[in-house]
Amino acid sequence: MLIDPSRGESAHSSLQSRRGALGTLGAGALALLGSTGSASAFFSKKPKVTIVTASAPVDLNGLPPEWVALQGRELKAYSDFLTSLRLQRLTPRQVIEAHAKQRGTVWNSLPPRAYWRQMVPTLRVVDHVAMRINQPVSEILSAYRAPSYNARCPGARSGSYHQANVAVDVKFPVAPSTVAQTARTLRSSGLFRGGVGRYSSFTHIDTRGQNVDW
Repeated sequence: MLIDPSRGESAHSSLQSRRGALGTLGAGALALLGSTGSASAFFSKKPKVTIVTASAPVDLNGLPPEWVALQGRELKAYSDFLTSLRLQRLTPRQVIEAHAKQRGTVWNSLPPRAYWRQMVPTLRVVDHVAMRINQPVSEILSAYRAPSYNARCPGARSGSYHQANVAVDVKFPVAPSTVAQTARTLRSSGLFRGGVGRYSSFTHIDTRGQNVDW
């Protein structure tokens, strides 16, 4: 490029400055500047930020005060554990309420910590049933039963799978026959191995490891 002598040293200095700036930008930026895109968009582009928010605490208001006192710190810990499962249609509150019951002078209790994970497959089955029939869970009537409480439940067997924390009795706003058939269909697809029992107002579902119907 020729420099007009009439413009003097200032023109030469200006040219050198432009060359220096372009050299600093590099080939990638030059290509961007020569494209139809905006250079300002290149420099203002910001990395995506993923914000992880904590799950809301479970509302435990309204549970029997005496029962809550008997559970102590385990209630909050179990609540957090259930929340961590991220079930779609079944709430931690519904599971917890199934334990807050009394027969005569005997209160039921939360399951021992060693049993907590044993209930996870069963809860996931209930969640899948709810999604398959596209209905909310009305109520978990029974989940874990402490031995002393189970002994007070009419018709409960001494070897009930509720005591092993692998069984639930659940109600949906549809006929129990529909719930039972849906659970059996999911079982046939390989989702779980366990028992499905149909009663007049609820359905029993467990993950005992072998298929049983009644």
